[in-house]
Amino acid sequence: MGKVTVMDHPLVQHKIGFIRRTDTGTKDFRETISEIAMLLTYEATRDIALQDVEIETPICKTTVKEIKGKKMAIIPILRAGLGMVDGVLNMIPAAKVGHIGLFRDPETHEPVEYYCKLPAECDKREVFVVDPMLATGGSASAAIKMLKDRGCKKIHFLCIIAAPEGIERLSKDHPDIDIYVGAVDEKLNENAYIVPGLGDAGDRIFGTK
Repeated sequence: MGKVTVMDHPLVQHKIGFIRRTDTGTKDFRETISEIAMLLTYEATRDIALQDVEIETPICKTTVKEIKGKKMAIIPILRAGLGMVDGVLNMIPAAKVGHIGLFRDPETHEPVEYYCKLPAECDKREVFVVDPMLATGGSASAAIKMLKDRGCKKIHFLCIIAAPEGIERLSKDHPDIDIYVGAVDEKLNENAYIVPGLGDAGDRIFGTK
């Protein structure tokens, strides 16, 4: 069974408070999103498998630990998920990056797929799906189904802010994956936006409206 981890670290909470502010500009917003992604990655990789490797230090030979298996894969959900990629790569620079394109139908609020490009042998990799906001959970659930349909088994989902409805749906649709959340907000409004949230993450990352 997967688990839901809500980050209660003071640094995470402080940075989330900063990006919620209406007067936080694009540059500061983008940089802080990346910093929060780094901290989420630190927690999300806590249980990654290790293996023993013999090396030589300047003093002698010794055995050290290194991450076992194929390099990890980061899969942002376009477009807002792109804002988290650099932060994750700062922590695991050898990771491969794929992309999943989904948009939310404005009337049904259900996800529509328009793009999917994954690293080679993604089914053998530890996969980290990233998207700043988990609102209804529809896009995240659809993205994870796309990965599972392509054979991926070790999947983690990282988001900065989630609504309870999104966590509930993602946990119900994919009870086997681990979810890492910066903060859980109050609810969704009638337009399926997170309250209090921070507005449209994609617009604020890229300076669009």
